[in-house]
Formats: sequence, C-alpha cells, structure tokens
Amino acid sequence: MTSFSENGLFGGLFDRGRARTGDEAWLQAMLDTEAALARAAERAGLAPAGSGAAVTAAARSENFDNQSLGVQAAATGNPVPALVRALTGLLPGAAYGAAAAVHRGATSQDIIDTAAMLLARRAIGAIGADLATAAGACADLAQAHAGTVMAGRTLLQQAVPVTFGLVAAGWLTAIDEARCELHRIAATRLAVQFGGAAGTLASLGDAGPAVAALLATELGLPEPVLPWHTSRLRIIELAAALAGACAVLGKIGRDVALLAQTEVAEVHEDSGGGKRGGSSAMPHKQNPVAAIVILGCARQAPGLLATLAAAGEQEHQRAAGAWHAEWEPLSDLLRLTGSAAAWAADLLTGLRADPARMRANLDASGGLPMAEHLAALLAPALGRLDAHDLVARASARAAADGTGLAQALLGDETAAARLAAAGLDRGRVEAALAPGSYLGASAEFVGRALAAHAALDLPGERPAA
Repeated sequence: MTSFSENGLFGGLFDRGRARTGDEAWLQAMLDTEAALARAAERAGLAPAGSGAAVTAAARSENFDNQSLGVQAAATGNPVPALVRALTGLLPGAAYGAAAAVHRGATSQDIIDTAAMLLARRAIGAIGADLATAAGACADLAQAHAGTVMAGRTLLQQAVPVTFGLVAAGWLTAIDEARCELHRIAATRLAVQFGGAAGTLASLGDAGPAVAALLATELGLPEPVLPWHTSRLRIIELAAALAGACAVLGKIGRDVALLAQTEVAEVHEDSGGGKRGGSSAMPHKQNPVAAIVILGCARQAPGLLATLAAAGEQEHQRAAGAWHAEWEPLSDLLRLTGSAAAWAADLLTGLRADPARMRANLDASGGLPMAEHLAALLAPALGRLDAHDLVARASARAAADGTGLAQALLGDETAAARLAAAGLDRGRVEAALAPGSYLGASAEFVGRALAAHAALDLPGERPAA
C-alpha cells in the first residue's frame, strides 16, 4: 500500500509515496553521515576502538529535538553545529573516548551535502519503484491495445490514426528513460562530500584522503576526485533528472486529463468505487484526480530546478547563501517527484481505455484523418502538390457540409474525374479511408518499446514494502 506522511493539509496530494524528505529524514541522513565519519576515523586510527559503534548507537533521530536544533541553527547559519554538540552530549565519557570521533575533520557543509546525497539516494530508490510500477502498467496497456485504433491528435486537432497501444508505448519509453537517468545519477553522481574547512582536509594531516575514502566506503557512496563544496554540478544534474521525470509524468497526466474529458471519454481513471473524483458542488462530476495531482506536482518542478541551477554559481571555497538556497528546493523537488511517481503508478494501474469510444470519435470526423493517405495514393498520378490541394479542397467541403470526405470527393465531378484517372474508384477510396489501413509502423514501434522495457534491469529501484 502507498503510505502518506503527515505533511499538513496537502500531504495526501504532494507528499504521496515513500520518498521521505522532511525534517526527520534530513536529520537521520545527517546523523548517518556523522556516524559513518566516526567509524571511518576509528578505522583510520584517529579515534579509540569502539568509538564508531558508540556514535552509531547514539545517532538515531528519536534522540534529538528537531525544533531545538532548528532554533539553534539561527546562530550558526545551519543546524550542524548544534547537532554535533547534541550528539557529543549523548556519548558516554563525552570529554574523551568516542567524542574524539565526532565530526572529525569535517565542516558543516560536508555533513549537509553528504546527507543530501543519502537523502537523494533513498528517495530515488522509492521513486524508481513507483516508476517501475507505472512502466509495467504502460507495458500492459501497450500490449493489450496494440491494435486499438484511435485518433492521433496534433495541436489538439485530430490528425492521422494511431493506436492506443502506441500512445501507451510512448509513455512507457519516456518513463523508462527517466528511470535510466535517475539510476545513472544514483549510481555515479551522488558522491560523498568531505573537504573540511576549505577543501584541504588540513586538520587531518596526511590522513585526510584515507578518511575520505573510508567515509565513502562506509556510506556506499562514490568518492569524488576532489571535494565539491562550490562545484554544484552534481546537484544540478540530480535536479535535472528529477525535473525530467516530472515532465514525463506530467505529459502522461495531461494526456489522460484530455482523453478523459466528457466530450472525448476515451479513457477513465479508477474512481476507487466512487470514492475518488467527486466535486464539492456538482454531484455528477467524476474528476481525473490522479492526472490532476500529477500535473500539480510537475508544474512546480521547473521553478525548483531553476532555483537550484541559479544556486550553482558559488564563490571561492565556500558559498555565502547559494549553498543554503539549495536545501529546501532540493527537498521539495525530491518530494514532488516522489508524489508524482506514486500517483502515476496508481493512475496507470487502474486506467481503463474505451476502444468503442475511440473508434466512434474517429469515425465522427467523416474520414478526414485519412486525407493524408488519399493524397499519397493520388500523388503518383497527379503530383504531390496537386494531390494535396485536391484533397484539401474536398476536406474543406466535407467539414463545411458535414458530408464526410468520401462523399466530398466522389460527389464533385472534377474531383471524381481525377480520382478515376488515378485509378481510384469508390471501393478503393473507401478502403483508403479505413483507419486501420494507415497505421504505418505503429505495431513495430510498440514491439520495440516492449522489448526495450523487458530488457531493462535497474537493480537500484527499491520495491515498495
């Protein structure tokens, strides 16, 4: 089951899923970093035996008062100094022993940046699990509806026929590409941060690089070539991957919202037995809630990405304000991407297509979406431009009179004569207007998408518990 956090009035909408990025998650990630650093210091011979275990035992979020740490952060510009004091105070014999391992060689940014990497890795695992569920549902839809003909739409107008299977395959491929990018970020770009005051680790003497390597090993994070205090490309790449995932999910949400309109009604969300989608004013309404909330999440992502990209320009060895500007936007972007992914898993696993309605909407256009096909058949005899113009004039008559394209062509003497000269009698015209005759490579593309999806193996995605 999908879990919900107590994140205020809107938590059920914008904090859905398992991508935890609130105060408790941040605090535990910082404590995990401090604990790993203590273990690394002990392994490097810089702290007494047992120090790492003692710090790790104390570094549990329930042992700390988030509100108090937040108040104290106002004195230092971040919560780490207060956290270090509180953590040290929990250790037995705090003046000696294990206290020597706490925050050894680190600066506040090392702890917060590394915590951000841990937070992102955990969130990406949860996001990936929901994206995998959503992708699996898309694959099912693509396979089930590979031959379900519907109107393709460009610029919100009917274009040429497609299949709903191809639409779902497009969703599938986009989700899988977003999953791959998030996997790449999690595997290669979420590096540990450990540089000390100005990126030299001078306080550790010759042991600095060894402690950095041990810290990376303890946390299971890559060790970067250098500390990256004011080189923020990792954050920007992470943010871009999250915003990209939101864009993919937003496109699906938009498609579903449009296809679920009353006048279109080609797809329907699962209403949860009538419990979801109602209106406070109109008893008849059945709103596509999942699609709408996905869009609500996705619309916020570009602004958060822009803030994080703007914060990437940082001065000298430590930034004055730009680093601080990252924390909340990154938390929000992780949270919203997680929520959009959870909603998408819900939406797509319960989405119902209506093939009869799809065909009825296509047929209601009187064959106009097949105009390109007819023009292509006429082109060898009339030339491409003349064929296009002949069918365009007939299409305009059909739209104005409501007669349908076949009648507009065959009922006009000039057009009928040119059709006959091209070897197109009524039977061939009507056959050319059959939507199933003009699907191009739709079936092959669906097959490619399904094959690529089946071959995808992303072990970092953590399945929902």
